[in-house]
Amino acid sequence: MSIFGKIMGAIFGTKAEAAEPAGGAGSAAGTDAAGGASVPMVDVAPILDKAVAAKGEKLEWRTSIVDLMKALDIDSSLAARKELAKELKYDGDTNDSAKMNIWLHKQVMTKLAANGGKLPDDLKS
Repeated sequence: MSIFGKIMGAIFGTKAEAAEPAGGAGSAAGTDAAGGASVPMVDVAPILDKAVAAKGEKLEWRTSIVDLMKALDIDSSLAARKELAKELKYDGDTNDSAKMNIWLHKQVMTKLAANGGKLPDDLKS
């Protein structure tokens, strides 16, 4: 399973694997995803806040892709983030990890929203 698929699965449950965007294109939330049922809305913030609370450490999932991945028990190593960048078609320098991380966080939030994730207003692009 892809790293983004793992993120989706951790937030949306096991059915999220089927909703994983192919070729970087996701469907709009609440619209027809595959000629059938609409994508269910999932409130992302409470799920991630609960995951952070369970960790017992300060994790800033709202601003950090590393902390988001840690909260979900997903490998957040540089190698894993580079793989996620490849999946999401990052065309920048993966050796500039700060810039890549900012881009990754924004892309993950965008793709979560496109796949039925309800985001807080401050995280919508």
